[in-house]
Amino acid sequence: MNEKLELLSHVRCFEGWQNQYQHHSSVLNCDMQFSVYFPPLAEKQAVPVVYWLSGLTCTDQNFSIKSGAQRIASALGVALVIPDTSPRGEGVPDDPEGAYDFGLSAGFYVNATEAPWKDHYQMYDYIVTELPTLVKANLPVDPNQWSIIGHSMGGHGALMIALRNPEMFKSVSAFSPIVNPSDCPWGQKAFTHYLGSDSEQWKKYDTVDLVKAGHKPPVMLVDQGTADTFLDEQLKTDALIAACKEQGLDAEIRYQQDYDHSFYFIMTFLEEHLRFHAKHLGVESS
Repeated sequence: MNEKLELLSHVRCFEGWQNQYQHHSSVLNCDMQFSVYFPPLAEKQAVPVVYWLSGLTCTDQNFSIKSGAQRIASALGVALVIPDTSPRGEGVPDDPEGAYDFGLSAGFYVNATEAPWKDHYQMYDYIVTELPTLVKANLPVDPNQWSIIGHSMGGHGALMIALRNPEMFKSVSAFSPIVNPSDCPWGQKAFTHYLGSDSEQWKKYDTVDLVKAGHKPPVMLVDQGTADTFLDEQLKTDALIAACKEQGLDAEIRYQQDYDHSFYFIMTFLEEHLRFHAKHLGVESS
């Protein structure tokens, strides 16, 4: 293993290994942690990757601990790469009011252009370039077989990044994504601070705007619960459905009756999502 990665933990899980690493990020100008689940197959050969992006308030540990994804990934023979949601550490600015929806744990997967955020909050470059390069250089993963998935803010990140970088991923999916951040309170707050008040600069980080501009993702699946309390004000699923229809984009966007925004929702449909990705990664599954 390259000395750039420090192994923090190494835990047996479903015959594979759940690892956590630390490294210094030159893009974010701080030390970062991320988690990886390796299926048993990774002891014999390089394996495909499902890249998971988490939502507001999360670190790399929430999905690792709560989702149960390792059981499915072990059976499918795919690795799970789970980054943190923002830069961390001494000198990294946070919301001065301590709000959960901005600052630490709320990087929104953008490259900040405004002070004081721009010195650390370069999450787009971290997720798209720095972390994948580090993982591919040091860990037993197939560099050409990646898919991406996320929840809420991470769903926004997954869809937006896949739309802008369709060549990187075989497929993309999301749970409860913030699809139109330029037109919701969470996104408007974050984008104003990180990117400035010119909303034209926000469009490259907005899934609905990217679809309207003609960006085409790899094959896409989205699940949204009808009982999600954030649906109407923050998530705007109907706006994505309308944009895809307007552009003739064949995307599977499903409302799931009575499900909310929680990990109970994620756990219910996660196996279907991982099998969806495995299929497009060329993994044979039973």
